[in-house]
Amino acid sequence: MSQRSIHIRRALLGDAAAFARVMGHPDVVPGTLQLPYASEALWHARLSDMLALGKPDLLLVAELPDGRGNPQVVATAGLHPCGAALRRRHAMNLGMAVHPDAQRQGVGHALMGALCHWADHWGQVLRIELSVFVDNAHAIRLYERHGFVHEGRHRGYALRDGRYVDCLSMARLHPNPPAWTADTETRTDPERTSA
Repeated sequence: MSQRSIHIRRALLGDAAAFARVMGHPDVVPGTLQLPYASEALWHARLSDMLALGKPDLLLVAELPDGRGNPQVVATAGLHPCGAALRRRHAMNLGMAVHPDAQRQGVGHALMGALCHWADHWGQVLRIELSVFVDNAHAIRLYERHGFVHEGRHRGYALRDGRYVDCLSMARLHPNPPAWTADTETRTDPERTSA
């Protein structure tokens, strides 16, 4: 792991150029469902939608210092609703991309930790789902390390550079779902109310 410090923060509308740079990198696109040549304007529109007030999406970026010590976005990650169905509100879909220059430096691990912590402690998320191409061994190991398990294989899932590729469906269930326990101090004392 690099000695440089990784900073995780919420994505901003002003990060559109960074999203285009990271997500559009020729070595990143094949591991995602994105198309090549996505522009900054396209990412600006997408971020405008996902960051709108009231949207449940969580978008994070990871920053590392550049050669001058200035923070530079090197990775993006997000949790997105699995759909509008009321009975699926407990599930979110995960997506992540790390620029090749920042891979194998703990960036993905830091982002996964932040996403899982938010889901477990703040987001009321019971289930996180993702799809990963079967040949993305590094990502699969990262997901397994964070508690994701294989749930199935989708044959010919997506077109990638002129060939159909299989992907794995993986999911992580909340390791300790919250429960409510009545606080004994707030219960009505029968002796005090009987007078």
